[in-house]
Amino acid sequence: MANFNLDQFKPTRHEAICSLKPGAEFAILSDESIKWDSSGITQPTTSEIDAEVTRLETEWNNKKYQRDRTPQYPNIGDQLDALYHAGAFPADMAAKIKKVKDDNPKP
Repeated sequence: MANFNLDQFKPTRHEAICSLKPGAEFAILSDESIKWDSSGITQPTTSEIDAEVTRLETEWNNKKYQRDRTPQYPNIGDQLDALYHAGAFPADMAAKIKKVKDDNPKP
């Protein structure tokens, strides 16, 4: 598994604005100012955006355990195959899976 910095996925001002004003059209310019292109939708204030970034960051931080767990789980296909072989599926689902396996045998 490749190592990369998960901080790059932390919530941004862009995501905060999208959260506050769904469907709004805008751009964040290189000087961090906002070009608002959504007549009929009120542009959020800087303090509203900052508060939403903080709320989204708290939500993101509270889900660290999910980000830590995800790469450690076996592949979902392997999980489902194990359940199939353990007989954990209802008969109709097991029959569908068996047909796929029978129609596409391992070489």
